[in-house]
Amino acid sequence: MTDTPAAEKRDYRDTVFLPKTDFPMKAGLPAKEPVILERWKAAGLYDKLRDARRGREKFIFHDGPPYANGDMHIGHALNHILKDMVVRTQTLLGKDAPYVPGWDCHGLPIEWKVEEAYRKKKLNKDEVPASEFRAECRAYAKGWVDTQREQLKRLGINADWDHPYLTMDFEAEATIVSELMKFADSGQLYRGAKPVMWSPVEKTALAEAEVEYEDIVSTQIDVAFEIVESAIPELVGAYAVIWTTTPWTIPVNQALAYGPEIEYTICEVVGVGRDGAEVKPLFFQWASKKFIVATALVEAVRTRFQASFNTDGALAFTTGATFKGSQLAGTIARHPMHHLGGFFARPRPFLAGDFVTTETGTGLVHMSPDHGEDDFLLCKANGIEPVFAVEADGKYRADWAWLGGQGSVINAKFVAPDGPICNDLRDAGGLLAASADYKHSYPHSWRSKAKVIFRCTPQWFIPMDEARDGGGTLRDTALQAITDTRWIPEKGRNRINAMVEGRPDWVISRQRAWGVPITLFVDRKTGAYLNDPAVNTRIVAAVREQGVDAWTDEAAQGFLGDAYDAADYERQTDILDVWFDSGCTHVFVLESGKWPDLLRPKGYTGPPADLYLEGSDQHRGWFQSSLLESCGTRGHAPYKAVLTHGFTMDAKGMKMSKSLGNTIDPQMLMKDSGADILRLWALSIDFTEDNRIGKEILSGISDQYRKLRNTFRYLLGALEGFSETERVPVAEMPELERYVLHLLADMDAKLRIAVDDFDFNTYVRLLSDFANNDLSAFFFDIRKDSLYCDVGPALPGGTLKRRAYRTVLDTVFEALVRWAAPVLVFTAEEAWGTRHPEAGSVHLQEWPEVDAGWKSTLLGDRWLYLREMRAGVTGTIEPMRRDKTVGSSLEAVVVTPLPVDAANLDLAELLIVSEASVGEVLSVTVTTHHKCGRCWRHLPEVEEDGDLCNRCTEVVGEPA
Repeated sequence: MTDTPAAEKRDYRDTVFLPKTDFPMKAGLPAKEPVILERWKAAGLYDKLRDARRGREKFIFHDGPPYANGDMHIGHALNHILKDMVVRTQTLLGKDAPYVPGWDCHGLPIEWKVEEAYRKKKLNKDEVPASEFRAECRAYAKGWVDTQREQLKRLGINADWDHPYLTMDFEAEATIVSELMKFADSGQLYRGAKPVMWSPVEKTALAEAEVEYEDIVSTQIDVAFEIVESAIPELVGAYAVIWTTTPWTIPVNQALAYGPEIEYTICEVVGVGRDGAEVKPLFFQWASKKFIVATALVEAVRTRFQASFNTDGALAFTTGATFKGSQLAGTIARHPMHHLGGFFARPRPFLAGDFVTTETGTGLVHMSPDHGEDDFLLCKANGIEPVFAVEADGKYRADWAWLGGQGSVINAKFVAPDGPICNDLRDAGGLLAASADYKHSYPHSWRSKAKVIFRCTPQWFIPMDEARDGGGTLRDTALQAITDTRWIPEKGRNRINAMVEGRPDWVISRQRAWGVPITLFVDRKTGAYLNDPAVNTRIVAAVREQGVDAWTDEAAQGFLGDAYDAADYERQTDILDVWFDSGCTHVFVLESGKWPDLLRPKGYTGPPADLYLEGSDQHRGWFQSSLLESCGTRGHAPYKAVLTHGFTMDAKGMKMSKSLGNTIDPQMLMKDSGADILRLWALSIDFTEDNRIGKEILSGISDQYRKLRNTFRYLLGALEGFSETERVPVAEMPELERYVLHLLADMDAKLRIAVDDFDFNTYVRLLSDFANNDLSAFFFDIRKDSLYCDVGPALPGGTLKRRAYRTVLDTVFEALVRWAAPVLVFTAEEAWGTRHPEAGSVHLQEWPEVDAGWKSTLLGDRWLYLREMRAGVTGTIEPMRRDKTVGSSLEAVVVTPLPVDAANLDLAELLIVSEASVGEVLSVTVTTHHKCGRCWRHLPEVEEDGDLCNRCTEVVGEPA
């Protein structure tokens, strides 16, 4: 080789393959994604997908309806991304998996918002015709449906957005009425007076799912009921002490409860200790009087008395005889306000209650059957009925002898130690202690945020424990259905099982205007509801034609026909609980035929949905109402499997709140970063638990996205110009390529398992690890020299090794872009379109064809050793690079132990070094060889820096 000055050495860059692609490194998602969305819309992508999968195995996902009220928040985004991932992965597997979105449109939140608008205008909604008010509610709901629909589309959700289901559609309302009739026809419906959770602010009953619990501070009081009769002589004239944190229930007290197995003690206040102590007047009123309380609570009671009797903390009790609770049977007390006569002069019997404990209070419990489940059941069993003293707004009814017309009972001032209840009890000699310092959890309406009460009112119920025609109770049927259902995660089964086991009868009535009416006529004489198929048919037909406005007094006789006189019947004006509405969605969405793609084959009798997916709060909401509705009318659950996700917190694990300023707005996030970033976050977390989001977390997600995008970019660039003529059969490929195909087959099997388990964070992690660790940091790194340099003017097709590499890259791209498509819906579409501009959308493709025969345990184990060895060598070279001992690994000469056969391996290429050989001890030295001017490898045949090595001379086809 002739010596040539370095400055005159030829530049061989024009002979090297340099990857080229139009797929940019910078994603530009916020600008690019809306364009792709419009392209999908113009192409009718959803309909094309339905046509492509028609006739295939069905996967029926039923979308739980979000409420049509307010902008999409981060919880909506997580929820719908997960749903989209389910449908897309099932579609990718080749199944026919439609996605029909829906909205819950009736109910108090919407009605409340419309009322707020009325109040701002100083209007009263009760003075407006009901149909006009409902029309405003319908318009309000429609506005938010349209808003939320556009916001959810922006997430890349592929659904039948032009034909969603709405619970306020006339057909849906008619179906809900029809389902109610099924309960009525089968005798699974009754009207009764029971305590239910009631909102005095919203003036309606609430379901458990509409209630949230918050810590509050309440007034606690101890009240004395004088005993007037007892089998224990020394108790006559003594006082039974009860403790309560709801003073407003004392005006409705009707009895006292004791624990039959609890020991009780007779106590007496005998002194206040030190001379000169300031003594409150209350002490003189109660000194030397006898009280009975549970023995275990004597000290706790003394402590509360002490605070009311004197200020120096020296109140003394003496204790006398003890007796068992069962001895209190037959004891009678009188109400502290007995002097008012009438209701308050009635005897207050002592009743045995298994629910009475000695955990708090006095061991005696006052009973108000109007305001407690235990109270109601115990009193009813003893012939004591509710009196309905508290009105819908929380005030005592006007004719009530004590505090009539006053309230509201949830007003803190009304029940305060110096409020009217306590003051009247104190004046009557019935108050022993009162303080506004009891901290506890208390139910609130999740809409108005106001406290709720238990209030006994006439309501419509579906019984849980009455035997049904042809089967067991609704509770038993539901519990069996829970057993038969797959729950993801499994802990969801225990959660809903406990709720159904312990739940009371389902109260399905509400006292509002915006909802589906309880379309029943009740006989004014017998109290029985009319159950006539002809009447029911006319009602359903009218609702299908006119919606809920069809149910009016004017239409009553028409519904009843000639067989009945409307004057003999009371037309019900309550509406249905909105959970009953949403519990019926499986009927009008999955069974009606309005969406034919969702129908099961004729003769199918199992659950219509393969999967329901919502947040974990829906165990007490939609999952449960759907379960009870379907079990009550069909005898089984409406779903085969239920998947639940947790709630999204801020980066510190705190609940998001606008007042705290820690919310993440998905609209702004997509505007700044794009929907694919949000999707990648949602599918990277363990969504089965509560999860976090914040700037730092999203920054990490953005890095993860960039690495995946760069993998696609490399693949597209490396495959530039690839054609079928280059394809190499697997049997002829080098071992490294066959190993990567083994990894691809292993990935295929693992991803299929992840899809079957709905384990999406594992799915995404597998994709990321494969792209980053197996491809970018390993396979691409090793073969880049062959990609760039094993092709040239004299070898335009490239070497077998290079052609095998590009064959595998093509296989990898075709698989990876499909697998990534359900996650990065826009980026995968962009990558696919770059490689196949005429092939249509990637989302019409199916799961990649990956040969399971590529998988080889022997090959996998062998290359695991080789990769560990490679990592060890790289770790040794890296410090040498940092201290400039070598400029790059291509200058290193390596001797390395190798526990596997090195035959047919180019160790130098594997390690990306100048030379490599096998030895007993790892060592790295610096090469003395010169650097090839084309491939930059340091090789013995290169006589001078810039000359060509033998390989490059051959592919260039000209003298070096």
